Amino acid sequence: MADESLRAWLVDAVAGYLGLPPSQVGTGVALRSLGFDSVHAMGLCVDIEERWGILVEPTLAWDFPTIDTIVTHLAPQIDRM
Repeated sequence: MADESLRAWLVDAVAGYLGLPPSQVGTGVALRSLGFDSVHAMGLCVDIEERWGILVEPTLAWDFPTIDTIVTHLAPQIDRM
């Protein structure tokens, strides 16, 4: 199932953008509260499109503010692939 692999990938990606160890990126924490900004959000959208092959809106991180909500939104699309 895509949920866990997507969640782990997002934790690693967000940690990389923020220069944090993955253990400090909570999946239920608002990305903004970790320092995630619009530049990071745009980069994440490109990375998702490249890694998972799905187009996402540039507002993804604001419409779905936590990793858990992003996973809930994207996993069904990945599962259909």
